[in-house]
Amino acid sequence: MSSPIDPQVDPYGYLGMIRNPDGSLTRIPEFLPTSIPPSYNPDPNHVQVLTKDIPINKEKPNWVRLYLPKTASNSIPTQKLPLIIYYHGGGFILGRVTSPLSHNFCLQTANRIPAVIVSVEYRLAPEHRLPAAYDDGMEALQWMRTINDEWLTKYADFSKCFLMGSSAGGNIVYQVGLRAVACVDDLLPLKIQGLIFHQPFFGGTQRTLSEVRFSNDKVFPPVVADVMWELGLPIGVDRDHEYCNPMTGIKLEVLMNVKDQGWRLLVTGCCGDPLVDRQIEFMRMLKEKGLDVIGEFSDGGFHGCELFDDSKAEIFYGVVKNFVLSV
Repeated sequence: MSSPIDPQVDPYGYLGMIRNPDGSLTRIPEFLPTSIPPSYNPDPNHVQVLTKDIPINKEKPNWVRLYLPKTASNSIPTQKLPLIIYYHGGGFILGRVTSPLSHNFCLQTANRIPAVIVSVEYRLAPEHRLPAAYDDGMEALQWMRTINDEWLTKYADFSKCFLMGSSAGGNIVYQVGLRAVACVDDLLPLKIQGLIFHQPFFGGTQRTLSEVRFSNDKVFPPVVADVMWELGLPIGVDRDHEYCNPMTGIKLEVLMNVKDQGWRLLVTGCCGDPLVDRQIEFMRMLKEKGLDVIGEFSDGGFHGCELFDDSKAEIFYGVVKNFVLSV
């Protein structure tokens, strides 16, 4: 759940990185997560899900991992499953589709709803700063409309598509959603019905009360978020840039397009997350603009708690299931 290195002393080391004298970074090999193959299933007795990898763009490389509940593949589908396009977390500098946390989370989500999950691999900073992750996230949507894979064409309901992201992935959902709503006809037959923000990662130049309150947080202290924004944002911009702070440069016309499309939005978080004030502020901004928003915030917890705490995860799966199946 956390590095043995004190983030207050060495936030780069906490993230598994060494900052070199010339400003470049070296990723520490022993901190890199184990790469999980698509066939890996830690709980095959209770989680019956098929998985496989498909390339999108070999030049970047950009690819996806598909998750298909076995119950769908074992019979002739009378009703196709909802389609969830998922973006993992990691502060734009860490994380992979193949990491144990992301893989297991998608296995469980596909099994519990049930739904077809498309987990998107995107380029990481600082090697590829924003908006590279947004570009890759959007490319995955455009690829979806042309792919001729049986798992998708036979079992996924393209008219019931949701974008879901955890932490930085939630930030990606917001930015990709703003792009996608401007070209909905070009994405057909893919039809987005909603956006799911799972503890979304936002920031700003001024600390919020929750960031001050949890300044010494053991999991995700603000000094670690500072490093992530330093490495992820375009060079020369501050943390009030629109990629970081959704409260700046609000695109009212674009948000009205989201409203007109009838997209529903789900924002989740917990009171033990240093980012909770930003998430609540984000949710309230969307509601004030007239969008259909549901907020689900639990007591206690910590940033990313549903990836580690089974009891928290069970609640989250239920919230997402109710949201997705209510469309």
